[in-house]
Order: sequence, then C-alpha cells, then structure tokens
Amino acid sequence: MEFLRTDDSCFENLAGYHFAPNYLFVNDGEGGELRVHYVDEGPKNASPILLMHGEPSWSYLYRKMIPLLVEAGHRVIAPDLIGFGRSDKPTQRTDYTYQRHVDWMQQMLVQLNLTDTTLVCQDWGGLIGLRLVAENNERFARVVAANTMLPTGQHEPGEAFRKWQSFSQEVASFPAGGIINGGTTTELSAEVIAAYDAPYPEEKYKEGARQFPLLVPTSLDDPASAKNIAAWQQLSQWQKPFLTAFSDNDPITKGGDKLMQKLIPGTEGQAHTTIVNGGHFLQEDQGEKLAEVVNNFIQNT
Repeated sequence: MEFLRTDDSCFENLAGYHFAPNYLFVNDGEGGELRVHYVDEGPKNASPILLMHGEPSWSYLYRKMIPLLVEAGHRVIAPDLIGFGRSDKPTQRTDYTYQRHVDWMQQMLVQLNLTDTTLVCQDWGGLIGLRLVAENNERFARVVAANTMLPTGQHEPGEAFRKWQSFSQEVASFPAGGIINGGTTTELSAEVIAAYDAPYPEEKYKEGARQFPLLVPTSLDDPASAKNIAAWQQLSQWQKPFLTAFSDNDPITKGGDKLMQKLIPGTEGQAHTTIVNGGHFLQEDQGEKLAEVVNNFIQNT
C-alpha cells in the first residue's frame, strides 16, 4: 500500500499542542505496514482513557482536555486515525474502508495492551470506537459518547449529513480547518484553523478525509452494515457504565443520545449531560467542560 507521511516540520509550534509524539506500526492488510501516531500522557500504570477523534480532525481536537484528564491521575491516549494527523496517509481512496479502520485501531489496542479502558468518542471516533467496545468487551470499563452514533444503514441519515456528504465530494479543495470552524459555535482563530490543516500540506494528503463521508453506512447493502448490526446486538447487552454527553447544537447527531439511552442498558442511572454552547466539535467549544464530565463519570463509576 502506498502512503504519504506528513513531514514533522508541519507540526512545529502548533497552538496549544505540545505533546510528545508516540508511534506504532500496524499491518496495512496488503503485506505492508502503516505508522500510527498517538499521544500518551499521564502515568503508564493508570487505567487509560482512549480519546478517539473523527472527521476531518486529529488528536489536536483533544488538546484542551488531555491536561485536565492527566491532572486527575489518568493515563490518556489519543491516536490519530490512519489518514489523519501524524499517522500515515494511504494515497488511494480505495485503501480506506470502514473495516480497515476498525482493524487498524484493534491492532493498536492489542499492541498497547489496553485494559480497564474508558472510551471517549466523537463523530467517527464513535463509529470506530463503539465497534471496538462491542468486539472487545473485556478491554473496556466504560464509555462516554459525545456527538456520535453507530449507523447500520437501516435509517435515513438525514438532510444535514447528506449535504455534508455532497460537499465533501464536490469541493475542489477540501478545507479541513474550515470544516472544523464551521462545526463549532465559537469562531476559531487563524492559528487553530492552521493547526487542523497542518497534516495536509497538499490536496493529495486528504484522500482519507475525502473518503470518510462515503464510508458511513446509509443502506443495508453497505459493507459495514452487518457488523454494525452485530455490534448493536452486543451493545444492547452492555451493562457497564455508558454516558452520553452530546452538545446542544449539532444537527448531524441530534437525538443520538436518546437512542443510546433507550437501547444500551449501561446508560441506566447515569448522569447524562447536554453540554450547552457546543457545536459538532464540542471539544473545541467546551473541551474543559467535557473533560470535567469525563473525570466525574470515572470517579463515580
């Protein structure tokens, strides 16, 4: 599999992001290897919090939360999905499939031997992360779902998602930083927008970001539908603590929290939160508040 690797110089002096890089290698599925970047902060013997980002962000999205979670005594791991951030970026759109993304993160779980893990997931971080939870029950202790879902193709995704899907395929230059800015309730500074653009010095680095919107199951004949339905069968039996912390201003995932609360037993009795003044990327708008919610949830469960 051919891939691009963003030069380290692109990540120098990014606003608010001063974490040392860590790397591991995963099987690309074609006999080669891909490098995965991840942030790993806090005591290595503490139970880990796994922060999973979505589209088209990267671990930079969690920069406000990581220090607050570490301060509370947790080990915090924030990977960059393949195709994003400091991780390798396959050059062909067909290299990116839903199953491969799950498989690549599965390999990370095994290599880092993560157990007693708290998953915090948003956007595609949930599409991948909730599959990991369903298929690795023994590795996870609890889940915080924020502005995310696990679609099966059984339901129409909605007008907001369809518009986003069309935009992602039709726009001549894919504006990663601009997309993040458009999905927040606050106006991001030029240097923060530039940090979200940093992994993609040229358009050819964005094939993964371009492909992600097409990988969301929107019909039952989608390749990922059967395994996502199977994952829901596992989640419908999930008794461990499961918290929803959706924002109040996200048209893409609105209502997903209520569905999870209805279908997942572990949501019962939890202090589910609606985070006010937050857009789709609530980690940008209300990162400190979300970190507080996560810390309180772990302390109380």
